[in-house]
Formats: sequence, C-alpha cells, structure tokens
Amino acid sequence: MDAELFPRGRTEVAPGAVHVPDWLPPGRQKELLEACRDWARPPAGLRTVRTPGGGTMTSRQVCLGLHWYPYGYASTVVDGDGAPVKPFPAWLGELGRRAARDAYGDGAGTAGDPSPAYAYDIALINFYDADARMGMHRDSDERSDAPVVSLSLGDTCVFRFGNVTSRGRPYTDVELRSGDLFVFGGPSRLAHHGVPRVHAGTAPPELGLTGRLNLTLRVSGLPAD
Repeated sequence: MDAELFPRGRTEVAPGAVHVPDWLPPGRQKELLEACRDWARPPAGLRTVRTPGGGTMTSRQVCLGLHWYPYGYASTVVDGDGAPVKPFPAWLGELGRRAARDAYGDGAGTAGDPSPAYAYDIALINFYDADARMGMHRDSDERSDAPVVSLSLGDTCVFRFGNVTSRGRPYTDVELRSGDLFVFGGPSRLAHHGVPRVHAGTAPPELGLTGRLNLTLRVSGLPAD
C-alpha cells in the first residue's frame, strides 16, 4: 500500500524553518541523482573533508559554484586535487528559488520581501553511507542571510534541527525521506543542525541509490573573482 496511514504535511519546525515532504516527484529525483553522479566524478569530484584538527567527516562532499572547506570558500579544491570547482548551473538556482517560494508561500519572504529572488550560486552535496553522520553545526561561512534550501535523495535520515545559541537542546528531530525539502532562513538561518542517523536500505528501490544524498543550495554573498 502506497498511501500513508497518517499523511505527512508541510510543517514549520521553527520560525523560518519549514519541512515540505515529497516535494520532488520521483522523476525529478532521478534527474537530480544523475546530475549528482556527474558532479561526483573527478576532477573536483567527491572527496573526504578533513577538519583543521586532523579528523575527517564521515560523509563525503562535492561542491558547485564555490568550493567549501573548513571554514571558508575558494574557487578551486584547495584541500583536494586543486582543480577548479564545477560551475553552479542556472537550472539549479531556479530550483532553489522555487523551493523557497513553495516552503514560505506567496508573500511570506523571511525578510518581508513578498517575492524574494534569491540568487543561489553555491551547492554543497553530501553523500552519506549507512555509517555516516553529521555533527551539529551552523552554515555560517556565507555572507548572505538568504535561506538555505536542503533536498534529500535516497535513504531516510534523522535530521536534528536545533537552536542558534548552542549545539545542545532544545532541538527537534525530523525524518527526511527521499524527495523531501527543508528550508531554513530568517530567525533560523544560523540554527545548529546535524544528522545523527541514516536508516540504511530505505531509499525508494526505483531510484537506484544506495545511501543518502543531501543537496544544500545557498547564496554566498561573496564577490565574484
């Protein structure tokens, strides 16, 4: 049976933080997955991120538009193969703008703008296998307060959405499934968040993905080179 016993609806998890289940239809998920597979290939492909303290992140990452490294942005993969970062496609920026509009609704821009035209220009794409996690952190290396758009593909995860002052409580755990959208901006733009758990083997079989992909689209606010 495909129907939900208790259908999932749009939820405002915190002021400015909105979960929209099943936002990406199956066909669009497949298209986005194929694009991610292309982006993951070298040069400037999927890599393991190393922290300044010598540790490594358990998720692997590829970037578009600008390359993120702890804790800044560059035009080349400065902590990897040194190749120029792959370009951020215009269609992905439009997808981000549509996601923000759908999450907040008409006339509900987080900065009072009735029709915000956020200029999304960077993407961080994280791949999680069954054992990968993401500790609580803030997306604070951008120079823009535009909302972050998060898209999930593949395995279901527990997404922990916290507060702006600490990595601890209060926080809310949200189940993100393949195709789900999560947008956070306004008073929640700098909230701590993380992924404490991935439920292996829960991806839609027709998607053909083992693991979880998460795409976060952001506005850098940084000057072009």
